[in-house]
Amino acid sequence: MTRLRLQLMSITHSMAANKRKSTGIRAFAIVLFFLYFVVLFYFLFFSEEMGRTYLEREYHYNLIPFHEINRFIHYYEVLGMEAVLLNLVGNVAAFMPFGFFLPIFSERCRNILNTILYSFELSVLVEMIQLITKVGSFDVDDIILNTLGGALGYVVYKIVRSWWYRK
Repeated sequence: MTRLRLQLMSITHSMAANKRKSTGIRAFAIVLFFLYFVVLFYFLFFSEEMGRTYLEREYHYNLIPFHEINRFIHYYEVLGMEAVLLNLVGNVAAFMPFGFFLPIFSERCRNILNTILYSFELSVLVEMIQLITKVGSFDVDDIILNTLGGALGYVVYKIVRSWWYRK
């Protein structure tokens, strides 16, 4: 009986230590997620390097899926590899942290469909704000690439989570 009690106490102590460790990791993830949003919204709405200042210029938008993606791929030599990577890879990479952190905070987003849905919704919100404020440009291809980034972030989350639990 005493041995069983010691085993139960050991398990209880181990569970409490894991919960404290999990809480610390979650708090750290919250801080990283907040910083990610600050940086993301700076680059989406305020960064002069990204052409986000209001200038007296004609506003451009794209409502045809894959039009800009095909244009960047087809004319990569003219546009330059930096512009192609910044647009295509940058839009995917910008939303990967969102897809990674979302399942950490929300049990509802621990399946890929909900994470994709929320990534899509955030991307549409960003593009609508850009359309209304005329900062940046509304591009349906950005929504596609951002949503893909959220999905890839979720895949990275699943890989890291399975690695973490195996250790």
